[in-house]
Amino acid sequence: MRFSTQTLLLQLGVVLLVVLLSGAVHAWLVYERIGNEAENQALTLARTVAADPDIRTDVQAISKEEGTPPPDVLAAGPLQAAAEAVRARTGALFVVITDETGLRLAHPEKARLGERVSTDPSVALGGQEITTRNTGTLGPSAGAKVPVYAPDASGIIVGEVSVGYSVESLSTSLARDIPPIALTAGGALLAGVLASFLLRHRLQRLTLGLEPEEISTLVHDQVAVLQGVDDGVIGIAADGRISVFNAAAARLLDIPDATGQDWASAAVPAQLKLLTQPAARDAEAVEIVAGGKVLVASARKAWHRKEDLGWVVMLRDRTELQQLTRQLDAVGTMSTALRAQRHEFANQLHTIAGFMSIGQHDQAKEYLARLSATGPLKFPVEQAELLQDTYLQAFVGAKGVEASERGVQLRIGPETLVRGHVSDPQDVTTVLGNLIDNAVNAAVAGSAAERWVELELLDDTDGRSGTLHIIVADSGDGLGSLEPEEVFAEGFTTSAQAVRSGAGQGLGLALVRQLARRRGGDVRVLESGTEGGPGAVFMATIPGVMDSADSGTDSTLRKDSSG
Repeated sequence: MRFSTQTLLLQLGVVLLVVLLSGAVHAWLVYERIGNEAENQALTLARTVAADPDIRTDVQAISKEEGTPPPDVLAAGPLQAAAEAVRARTGALFVVITDETGLRLAHPEKARLGERVSTDPSVALGGQEITTRNTGTLGPSAGAKVPVYAPDASGIIVGEVSVGYSVESLSTSLARDIPPIALTAGGALLAGVLASFLLRHRLQRLTLGLEPEEISTLVHDQVAVLQGVDDGVIGIAADGRISVFNAAAARLLDIPDATGQDWASAAVPAQLKLLTQPAARDAEAVEIVAGGKVLVASARKAWHRKEDLGWVVMLRDRTELQQLTRQLDAVGTMSTALRAQRHEFANQLHTIAGFMSIGQHDQAKEYLARLSATGPLKFPVEQAELLQDTYLQAFVGAKGVEASERGVQLRIGPETLVRGHVSDPQDVTTVLGNLIDNAVNAAVAGSAAERWVELELLDDTDGRSGTLHIIVADSGDGLGSLEPEEVFAEGFTTSAQAVRSGAGQGLGLALVRQLARRRGGDVRVLESGTEGGPGAVFMATIPGVMDSADSGTDSTLRKDSSG
C-alpha cells in the first residue's frame, strides 16, 4: 500500500474516532443535562406536593392513628386522589406519599398501598431533600424525595413525598436531540474526509508521487553524486531559489555555498543568470571566467511530467585544457618554424657544397664565417638575443614565425633585458601568448601600412621577487571608443573593434588579468592608441615566475652532476 494511501486511511480512522468520541460525549452530556432537569423538576414538584396544607393535614392524621389503614381505604382516600391528580397533570412516572415509617399512603398502583417503599426513605424522613436515579417497582427513574412536615409549627416530620420521571421519557427527550448531534457529527466527518483527501493530494504533489523510501534513496544518491563529481552543479527551483549548490560549484566560482539564496541576487557571474532567462535555449553553452578559471557553463530546463522544476546549471573547468591547448599551439608553431629553418639549413649546406665542388674554398670559408656569426637557424624576431632564457627565445621565436606568416613583424624592444630563467612556463605562456595573439590580431585589423608588434620584457630577479614585466604594443588602430576596462570584461568578443583593439577572444584578457592578480600582479592598458596607429599598449606584471641566472645555472649543474 502506498504511503499516501496509508496516510489517508490513518487520517480517516482518526477523524472517524474523533467524531464518534465527540458524538458520544455530546450525547452523554445531553443525557446528563436532561436527567438533571428531570431531577430538578421532580424536586420542585415534590416540594409543591409536600407543602400542600391538605396533604400535610391528612398525612398527620393518618400518622396519629394506630397502624395503617387498609389498602382499599387508602385507595379511596384524599391522598391517593391528590397524588394521582398531580401525576396526571405533570406526566410524572409516580407521585408517592408515605407516613413517618415509609409505608405508602398514595401510589399509582393501588395494590401496593400500605406497603413499605422499595427505595430507602430515611434521608427524607431525616429532614433532608434528595434527588435520586434508581430502579423501583415502576422501573428506572430520575426523581426526588422531600419530607412532609406537620401543619403546625412544631416541625415534626410526619411523612415524605417521592416524585419520579421515567428514564424512558428521558430517552425520548434525548431522541429529539440525536438528529442535530448526528448531523453535526456527519458534517465533521465529511469535512475531515475532504481535508484528508486534499492533504493526500498535496502530499503526492510535494513528493512528486514518490514514496518515503524512494525519497530517502534519492537524497543519499544526490549527496553521493553531487559531492563526488568534479563538475559544479547548481539547481534553481521554480520560485527562483537556489536549491542545490554543490562543493564543486563553490570551488569553481570561488564563492561560499549559496544554497537558499535568491538566484537573481546571488553572487554568481551575470552570464550564468542569463543562461536561465526564459528566452535561453537549453543547448546553449558559454565560457566564463570566474575564480581565475575558464569555465564552460550550460543550463537545462528541468521538468517532471508537466511540472516545471526550475533550472540545472552545469559548470566544467576548462582552464587546464585551454592552457594545454595554448602550449600545444606554441609547440606546433615552433615545429613549423623548425621545419622552415631545416629547409633553410639544407639550402645553406647545398651552397657550401657548391662552393667546394667548384673549388671556391675561400668563398666557402667566408660563408661559413658569416653563418657562425649569425647562427644557421634564424627566427624572424629582431633583437631576440636580448632574451637570455631559452624558453622565452623559443616561444617568442615561434610566435614571430606565426606573426610573420600573417604579415606582421614581431620585434623585441630595445629596453628588453631578461637575465633570469622562467620557473613557471605555464603562466608565462598563458599571459604572454594571449597578449601577443591579441596584438597580432590588432595589427592585422589595423589601417597602418606597416604591421608590427613590439615586445619588451624585463625581469626582476635581484630582489628575489621573480617578477616578469611584459609590455606589448601594436600598430593597430587602438581601442577607439572603448574604455580600457571594457576589454577585460568577461565574454568581450562581439565586435570587430574588439579584435582590432587587441581585446582578444573574450576570455583571454579576463583570464590573464585574473591569473596575474592571483599572483599579486596585474594586467592593464598603458595607452589606448589612436586611429591610424600606433595602437594600444598593454602591460602585464607577473610575480614569482622567474629565477635568477645564477640559480638557474646552479640547478643545471646539479642536474648534470646527478645525471
